Amino acid sequence: MAKLILDIEPDVLKQAELYADKTHTNLSKLIERYLKRVTTSATAIDEPKANVKIVEIGDWVKKLTLSKTPTPDFDAKAEYHKHLDEKYGL
Repeated sequence: MAKLILDIEPDVLKQAELYADKTHTNLSKLIERYLKRVTTSATAIDEPKANVKIVEIGDWVKKLTLSKTPTPDFDAKAEYHKHLDEKYGL
């Protein structure tokens, strides 16, 4: 086993100790389990899963593009009020 020194805020440490007592484990095992879970999750993110179905995006979807810059003459508030006026006759 390797030894490690950690700097942990006292409040966090107290909560971790309470949790370890409640789950009948010690802090070393608790931290070890956490690190295992985090590292296996990270590798799972990098590697695609075998049962994931890959779906091709249709050409018509690829043609849809969003503008990176807003239309300079577009007034969102005016368009919203126009919509409300048409819908409710306000």
